[in-house]
Amino acid sequence: MKIIGLTGGIGSGKTTVANFFKELGVPVYIADVEAKKIMNTSASIKKSLISLFGKKSYLNNELNRKFIASKVFKDKNLLQKLNDIVHPEVEKHFKFWKANQDQPYVIYEAAIIFENNAQSKFDYTILVTAPQDIKVKRVLNRDNATEQEVKSRMENQWDDSKKEKLANFIIENIDLEDTKSQIYQLHTKLLGLATA
Repeated sequence: MKIIGLTGGIGSGKTTVANFFKELGVPVYIADVEAKKIMNTSASIKKSLISLFGKKSYLNNELNRKFIASKVFKDKNLLQKLNDIVHPEVEKHFKFWKANQDQPYVIYEAAIIFENNAQSKFDYTILVTAPQDIKVKRVLNRDNATEQEVKSRMENQWDDSKKEKLANFIIENIDLEDTKSQIYQLHTKLLGLATA
């Protein structure tokens, strides 16, 4: 079974792309969603996060995402510490999940595969791209954030041109029908590679 890394900057539409793959019957693991579940359910992670960020990390026993985001977006060192706590648990969970799949390939969707130098963990990587103005518009519509907030979040991620050099496949996500057709072609190619 091949493991395909799916990534893309904020607003690129990688969740939309992941959902299209799901429609084709491909098992998709959304690392961010699973990480949030783990941060809400694992007692040892809760303890580590409270000791790192303080009691405000959790409100009514639920992860206080806004509070943690406000801390890590300004401090790369804190972000690294957060990742060092959460990522090993997500890795363990993914291995368990993967063992229960029976398709020729699975997709692992994560925002910062290249930034974390994690591309070697995958057989192939797919980068989802879109022009900057479209990405900003999508995030403004989705997140109820200001343009400045969106742009500062984008500054924490690498530019697409840097990631394109490392990706095996690129999906340009501007027009939905065109995106679907790119995914369909790529799915056929990946099935071929996975069963070769």
